[in-house]
Amino acid sequence: TLCHCRCSRRGSGGTNVAWAVFEAADFEWTKSEPADFSSSPGIHWLFCPGCGSLVGYRRASRPGHMDVTTRTLDDPDLFPPAVEIWLDHRIGWETLNPDLPKRPQSSLNAPEAWRPDRTGSC
Repeated sequence: TLCHCRCSRRGSGGTNVAWAVFEAADFEWTKSEPADFSSSPGIHWLFCPGCGSLVGYRRASRPGHMDVTTRTLDDPDLFPPAVEIWLDHRIGWETLNPDLPKRPQSSLNAPEAWRPDRTGSC
């Protein structure tokens, strides 16, 4: 996914984040484990302990998934985004990819409880 939510933008410092989503059981870190920052209950942002770059995201409501920033992969071209999500949060001047489907919020129709910025936290 190419995510435009406020929380992804805050975590990355960019206008959006491209995420590759894996089954947690099929994923492993090949170097060191990332540093983990819990920004709110059940939300975990994963960072490189050496340079501080955002490398992943986990949330308690989806324990079987591991979201990884595609820019951290050896070959990011293998995982192009298939959808743009959280367009309700995108920066107005940002150009969208005309070839991708668009979602105003999450592509998962997640419950209100985890949606970013409903309570002011990520």
